[in-house]
Parts: sequence; structure tokens; C-alpha cells
Amino acid sequence: MRRPSLHRAARTRSLRGVLSPRGALALQRADDALPFALRAALVTALAVLPAFLAGRPGDAVFAVLGSFTTTFGRLMPHARRTRVLAGVAVAMTLCVAAGSALGARLRPQDGGAGALLVVAATALVAGTAKLGCDRARLRGLGAVMLLFGFAVAAQAAPTPAEVLPRTLLAAGGAATAWLAALVGRLTHPEGPRRHAVALALHEVAALLDAEAAGAPRTAARHRATTAVLDAYRALEPERRRARAGARRTPGVRKTAVPRRTHGPTPSVRAAAHAALAPADSVRAASVRPRRAPGRPVRAGTRRTPASPEHAERMADLCWSVLVGAGRRRPPYGDPAALADVLRAHARAFVRRRPGDGPELPPAAAVNRPHGTRPPAPALLVPALRTVLGTGLAGAVALGLGLGHGYWAALSAAAVLHSVDVRTATRRAVQRTLGTAAGLVLAVAVLGPRPGPLALVGTVVALELLLEYAVARNYGLGVVFLTPLALLLTELAAPAEPAGALVLDRAVGSLLGVLLALLCALAVVHDRAAVRARRALAACVLASAQAREALAAGRAGAAPEVLQARLAAAVVELREAEDAAAGELRPAGTDPADLARAERRAYRLLGLLAAAGREGTRTAPGAGPGPVPLPWSPPSLSPSARSRP
Repeated sequence: MRRPSLHRAARTRSLRGVLSPRGALALQRADDALPFALRAALVTALAVLPAFLAGRPGDAVFAVLGSFTTTFGRLMPHARRTRVLAGVAVAMTLCVAAGSALGARLRPQDGGAGALLVVAATALVAGTAKLGCDRARLRGLGAVMLLFGFAVAAQAAPTPAEVLPRTLLAAGGAATAWLAALVGRLTHPEGPRRHAVALALHEVAALLDAEAAGAPRTAARHRATTAVLDAYRALEPERRRARAGARRTPGVRKTAVPRRTHGPTPSVRAAAHAALAPADSVRAASVRPRRAPGRPVRAGTRRTPASPEHAERMADLCWSVLVGAGRRRPPYGDPAALADVLRAHARAFVRRRPGDGPELPPAAAVNRPHGTRPPAPALLVPALRTVLGTGLAGAVALGLGLGHGYWAALSAAAVLHSVDVRTATRRAVQRTLGTAAGLVLAVAVLGPRPGPLALVGTVVALELLLEYAVARNYGLGVVFLTPLALLLTELAAPAEPAGALVLDRAVGSLLGVLLALLCALAVVHDRAAVRARRALAACVLASAQAREALAAGRAGAAPEVLQARLAAAVVELREAEDAAAGELRPAGTDPADLARAERRAYRLLGLLAAAGREGTRTAPGAGPGPVPLPWSPPSLSPSARSRP
């Protein structure tokens, strides 16, 4: 009996790894899920009110489609979310307008060539939405909501006279969502930074728990680094205003800072982790936030519990613990005890009572990061997968004569709205289980044949539950998204039997999930391997520059540049490696080299922080060993180098 070749065995292991649904049922932390869900439900209720008062509850569907704008950018800072929601509102309105116009022109409900053209247009809209969401780093439901608006508008049997009213209703719902975001920015300006800092505290506490238990720290350290960098980015608007105020205030000396950095960096005078004495020896430290150097404080002002100063101090403390964990002798005592303290402060931060937390070591002033994360490159292969999967699912559903065949296309787009094949597999499991549970809920809701008022009220309630659940797990969100979609269809076509709706949804969803997985496996994403090799090269180069600065004694002069570059490189290395590991084509890099480069980068971050604190010259050879290049860079053509 012939044994399979090593290449075939490796392919089998790779296929088994990317198709593993491990982690599909894991719950994510979302401390702000309930307030966000309440705002989303309020936006939906306000959007459907005009159509319902006008005696046209069926047209309320298009207002609800426009109000789905509020689901985007939940964790973004207010300023960026306002800009992003403005673009999403325009895109959602255009999707409803284009779908209505195309449906009125081609009549896809009659079948034939018109239905096939609508399927092709749906696939193009899905691919374009995927590209745009990847570019703006919009995760979660993302492009599915834009595609849902287009598909429902195209299949709702519109007449040419109804195109403009439906577009206006969608524009009104989108405008309501944008105005709600603007009001939230005015009434709760501290919301994003408060929750971002709380998440950073939780993730750093999880890292300390892993250290105390002796468990592997790679994944926990990456999550903590990402969360701390996101917290600093959420604090960036406040620091811009502080720097502007310092420039306008006479007598305040300007501090030169680099223009494009992407990570937290202690200053020469003091690093935050320098003041972290062992937790059991700190008893009299005040939890009162300290003013950053050069920041003016107006007379008579009172710091609120969620003040920028306190948020910055918590972010500085998280960074201190994070870089300290990469050193051989961390500058803190019992990691489990410190983890409990950080969690207590995170809970108090979410409840807007940070002063109620336990005592903390005093954090010294740091030269904090500035700049925001650059936009993600638009990846063509995931968008191509979405186009093929959506178009194939819609065409097969049309050929089988399924009613509401666009549900198959939506399911395919939802599965393919992912990073790689492995995350697509998890999405497929979540979509299947969530749809099954959601159909049971839909039967219970649609069985008594509720009237228009009850349908609208149920839609608002389901929107609240959807936004609350999807932040914790996508599958939980699908449980409420499924009956929500069926109720919107019932509002648009109330004469259709409820049993037919449920059956069409079940068959269409299963068909879309299966075809999406086939497309994900068939279309090979070779750019993920190139990204992993480039990320490794960037991390090795940043580590070499940091070690050279340490050896030459230059680390104390500009630690902000070195630490920012190194932190951004190590985060990109882990993300690129995870994305490449989720594809069938091997990355071409040794996992040991990736792990070695990551460990060296975190150790250098701790050494850079120590050098910045001490401000002394580091003796040559005192730093880590040489940083060899563990791979030979591939020879890429100019066109290949320009692609993401």
C-alpha cells in the first residue's frame, strides 16, 4: 500500500486546519453593547415613524434599510465615525435607489433575463461593498447590510413612480442614523475613549493571567498590544486639542514630536512602567489623574470620572505593564494581583466611576503616541471571492426556482465577508446555527399573523437584540437577524404565506453557505503569503534598528520613533501570519522565525522603555544578540510590489 507523499499530507493538514470551526462559538467582550443597541433601536423607531403615520407601513421597510447605517463603526472615535457614517449613509441610499430603479426596469420577480441581470448586479454590489468595507476597516455585518438594502429594494416589485419615494425614505433613515451619531458625539464625547481604555485594561489583565498561569502568551500579548494601540488612537483627538491649546497658551514650551507614529512611546524623562513598584508595596498611591506635561488646566475646572487625563493615565499604565511583560524581570510584583486591580478599574471605567477602583501605582508622564491607523489596503482576492460566491449562489437559486433567491446570495456574501478561509469556515458555522435558531423564532413571531403595528414594534425590538448580540458573537446576531429579515419581507409583501418564507430562507441560507465555502477554497489568496513575508521583513528591520540604537546609546534620545515603529511592526506581523495561516497556500516562512522575531520585538520594546527612562547610554553588547534576516526576500516585479 502506497503512503501519501509528504506534500499531500501537508495539504491535508492545511485543509483540516483552515476548515476547523474552532472559536466559532466564542464570545467577545463588548462593554458598550447595550447603550449602542438602545441607540440603534431608537434610530430604527424614529426612521419608521413617518411612513407609519402616513398610513404606508409597507414603505417603512426602506426607512429601516437606511437606518441600518447606524450599525457601522461601533468602536470608532466620534470624529472618524461621523465621517464614516456620512459615507455609509450615501452608499446605503445609493444601494436602495439603484436596487429600486433596477427592479422597476427589469422586473426580476417575473424571472427570465431580467432576474439574471439582477443577480449579476447583486454580485457586483457585493464585491464593491466588500472592497469599501475592507478599505475602511468595517467589520461585523459590514457589506452584508449594503447588499441587503440593494437586494430588498430590487425584489420588492417597485414601479417607476415608487423609486423616488423609496429612495427618500432610505435617505431619511440614513440621515437619522447620522444625526444620532452626531448627537452622541455631543452628549457623550468620552464614550469611545472610555470603552477603548476599558478594553485595553481587560486585555492587559488577560495577559497577566496567562503569565501567572504559565500559559502561552503569544495570542494574549497580541490582543493586549492591539487593544492598547487602539486606546491610544481613541485618545488622539483629545491630544490634538491639548497640543492646540498648548500652542495658544503663552509660556508653554513646544515639544517636537514625530508626525507619523503609530504606537505608544515613553519619553526620555520617565517611562510609565518605571513607577510600577510591586503591587503589594503600593498602598498610598493616589488614583487621581495627573496632568500631562505642557497641558494647561483652566482655573475652576473639575475633572469628570471619564476625563481625558484619567483615560491617558490608564492607557499609559497598560503600556507600562505590556512592555514590562516582555522583559526578563518585569517591573511589577504579583501578576495575578495586578490583573485583578486592572479589571476593577476597567469595570469602574465602564460605569463612569473610575475613582472607585483600587489604588494604582502612580504613572509618570510619557510622550504619548499620535497618529491613526492607516487605512487597510483594498484586497482584490477577497472581493473576487465575494463576487463569485454571491453571483453563483444567486444564479443557482434562480435556476432551482427558489422564492427570494437573493437570500442565498446574502448568505454567501455573509460567509465571504471574512479575512481568510478559516474565518469563512467559522462564519459558515455561525450562519448555519444562527439561521436555524432564528427560523424557530421567526415561526413563533409570524405564526399569529401580527398586524403592521405589531410588526413594526417587533422589528425595533429585534434590531435592539441584534445589535446587542452581534457585538459578542456573529452567530448570536444571526439568531435575531433572520426573523428581522423575514419580518421586513412580510411588511413589504404581507400576502405571502409565513411557511413559504421560512422554507425559502432555510434552503437559500444553506445553499449560500455551501457555495461560499466552495468559492473560498477554489480562489487561492496568494497575496496573504506575500504580506506575511513583508511583515516579517519589516519586523526584523525595526528590531535591527532598535538594537543598533540601543548599542549606540541613541535610544534615550528618540524612543518614540523606535517604539512606535516596532509596536506597529509586531502587530502587523501577527495579523499577517494569522491571515496567511488561514489560507491553503503556505506562506513560505518558517513559523519558528516568526515566533523568534515576535519575541525579540517585545523584548526590545521593554529595553527601549528602560533606556528612555534612564536616559543613559547603553553599553555596546548589552542589548539582545544580532538580528539576522531569517529569509531571503522574494524577487517581485514592480507591479507585484505595488499591489497590497
